Amino acid sequence: MESQTELLLKRRHNTIGKYSPLFYEQPIHLARGEGVWLYDTDDNKFLDCYNNVPHVGHCHPKVVNAITQQVTKLNIHTRYLHENIVNYVERLTATFAEPLNAAMLTCTGSEANELALRMARFMSGSQGIIVTDAAYHGNTEAVGELGTGFMPEAQRTKRVRSFPIPDTYRGLPNVPVEELKDAYLKHIKAAINAFQEDGLGVAGMLVCPDFANEGLLNLPDGFLEEAAEMVRAAGGFVIFDEVQAGFGRTGKHMWAHQWYDVVPDIVTMGKPMGNGFPLAGIVSSLDNINAFTKHAMYFNTFGGTPVACAVGNAVLDALEEDNLLENAVTTGQYVTEGLLKLQEKFDLIGDVRSRGMFFGVELVLDKTLKTPAKVQAKQIVNFMRHHGVLISTIGPSDSVLKIRPPMPFKPEHADILLAALFKAFDAVSQEVGV
Repeated sequence: MESQTELLLKRRHNTIGKYSPLFYEQPIHLARGEGVWLYDTDDNKFLDCYNNVPHVGHCHPKVVNAITQQVTKLNIHTRYLHENIVNYVERLTATFAEPLNAAMLTCTGSEANELALRMARFMSGSQGIIVTDAAYHGNTEAVGELGTGFMPEAQRTKRVRSFPIPDTYRGLPNVPVEELKDAYLKHIKAAINAFQEDGLGVAGMLVCPDFANEGLLNLPDGFLEEAAEMVRAAGGFVIFDEVQAGFGRTGKHMWAHQWYDVVPDIVTMGKPMGNGFPLAGIVSSLDNINAFTKHAMYFNTFGGTPVACAVGNAVLDALEEDNLLENAVTTGQYVTEGLLKLQEKFDLIGDVRSRGMFFGVELVLDKTLKTPAKVQAKQIVNFMRHHGVLISTIGPSDSVLKIRPPMPFKPEHADILLAALFKAFDAVSQEVGV
């Protein structure tokens, strides 16, 4: 007899298609969440070490209350005056350096990135956008063009050119570590030259400053700053996608780009912004936003509603009142130390990368050749799922364990994560003899 979960899976395939992605070889039928925990329909408990959408925790009381209180009063679009959007944008932009002092709100990160592309192309008068060769920035047609990691539109477009991911762990063939920065910059320059030769010009460069989908990279010193200078010198705009990296996840700073000596022209945000409520947007200078909207009116029925902005404010309240940036520093360091100890024990772990409450563990079959351990990464993810801990994979070969818990994650939760990882690595390492 088929289980409730098996029946639901069949119904799902018949309603939203059998290729709609699901995590894990045995999907989880979830019923509720609280803080850093998720529960399935049989009340089995899972430690969430992956989901950044519930940024301040699943079903945070402040967020739930903000939705409830505002939705009982008013929810309307932004063509009417309302204090919530002004209060929220003033508070949000105060976390950025000048001249990033104004915002435009959307519902999703994909919309935010598409809006950033429209602005950059309009203001520059050019079309070309530079991204990495393992990029993902959303799923509309326009940002699908940027998805060099796996989106088909990126294989056909002439408006997007890519450069190799700036990775100090793997580097480039036959390039010494000390020469990596200049080698990667040559690829940026080549993209700029190609756009200019094609008559498209350079509209901008769009990257995640944490290079999250690329594997949470450690960059060559000075690369991002010099790449930004090159793009601006060619007339383009620097766009940083903070959908995954923003809102304090990196610990010391509210925004991942603040680790570098470069202030972008446009920042895009999403997912954690509303803790699961559809709230996203861009931040830029008021001059840029006025220059764009004077000629290209921007309006979004659901972007920036009173409810959305009440939620946004509640997320900022939780970040401050629960000391979540400080927690990302202290707990992040605790997790990192634990991961480094695991690296000493297991040869499968080629590299450990972290920043605040974001961790990438690169798996290799050979530490000299750095052969990606894609199969083993998948095995570990599924092993963890069956032992009550949820993680995933990223990187060009899906060989990097992606660990990105909600921000209230504490050392006691880290101990559960690290113990499960030890068991998973022990089991998989014995199987492959690594």
